Amino acid sequence: MFRFLHAADIHLDSPLSGLEAYDDAPVDEIRGASRRAFDNLIDLAIDEEVDFLLLAGDLYDGDWKDYNTGLFFVDRMARLNRADIPVFIVAGNHDAASRITHSLRLPDNVRSFSTAQSETFLLDPLGVAIHGQGYKSRALTDDIASSYPQHLPHYFNIGLLHTALTGKKGHEPYAPCSIDTLNSKGYDYWALGHIHKREEVSRNPFILFPGNIQGRHIRETGAKGATMVTVEGGEITDLNHMPLDVLRWSHCLVDISNCETGEAVYDKVRQILEKEQDLADERTLAVRLELSGATPLHSELFAHSGHWSEEFRGLATSLGDMWLEKIIFKTSRLFSLEEMAGDENPLTGLLHRVDDLDLAPDVLLDLVPEIAAFKAKLPAEILGGDDPFLDDNTATLKELRDEVKELLVNILSSQGNQT
Repeated sequence: MFRFLHAADIHLDSPLSGLEAYDDAPVDEIRGASRRAFDNLIDLAIDEEVDFLLLAGDLYDGDWKDYNTGLFFVDRMARLNRADIPVFIVAGNHDAASRITHSLRLPDNVRSFSTAQSETFLLDPLGVAIHGQGYKSRALTDDIASSYPQHLPHYFNIGLLHTALTGKKGHEPYAPCSIDTLNSKGYDYWALGHIHKREEVSRNPFILFPGNIQGRHIRETGAKGATMVTVEGGEITDLNHMPLDVLRWSHCLVDISNCETGEAVYDKVRQILEKEQDLADERTLAVRLELSGATPLHSELFAHSGHWSEEFRGLATSLGDMWLEKIIFKTSRLFSLEEMAGDENPLTGLLHRVDDLDLAPDVLLDLVPEIAAFKAKLPAEILGGDDPFLDDNTATLKELRDEVKELLVNILSSQGNQT
């Protein structure tokens, strides 16, 4: 019987750009999360006395800013060396031979696979054969898996590969290959990397993405870690996800359609955040809070969104170890604005004119030239990423029209109440 750990996409010292845009963001804690999660991986390997560790690509996040990243990794490999734990690594697109210009001599327990061709390392005492190949260049579009050797008889065969398979949403289609190609090699386990969400692609044979060990932004939610594999008599008898993350990202959806008072909304949000905190198992939480549902409180929430945002941030602070990354109000009225306004009156006509507006970015820039100058001064992270400025996505433009309508109705309503 033997056990091994399969991890991938460590992204040591990932820069996590854009955090400076948030005044209350736990910047230092988030930036140090990748190292602390990696320390958790090393501690787990030593405490559980695993027989070897597999790292399936993207150990780094590109070229090192300085040698500290490399020195940190060498030190952790030395810890495993003292514990007699071998480590096997393939380079991924972020740490391709063409990208990492620095290098340091690694301890004798670390085996890095060739980037020129596939090769095989043997662990004869365990009867294990590990096959792999790293990336020579970042944009690797060749099917390198097809050139991996056939399985070795009388060994437990493992394929170590950084790949998008036939394509995964949100990931570059690097080292593409089919499941049929992997199956044809006759291996017992395929240790994959590149996809940051854990996925068991197949169980016969086992083909698995462990996901990354630490979420880096709101698109990487939930528990992150490595996979522990137990082998007895040449067969996999146990396979467990081992959480390693130190900070967890969560997208909390709160339906407030049954809430009739502000106090009820506050209590509903509290319940959701407390539940998410319990699931985080004492980890720091970075939460995106999204309120939805048709509610009589829609107008109040829209008109005073700043106040409610601060209320929710205060709630998160009071719960401890929680940061609200963003608060999104996606509620709606119980009746549409058109139904409220009636068929023929000035407000209905105004709302229809808003619907007819072309709010595409290029049109807005023509209508208001100052926007172009303003946009030119914005940081790159605001113009791109998860929530880009002047996004021309159809759904985003519809939301913008709805917000313009709400703004007009609230202005006209407040003026009407003053007369």
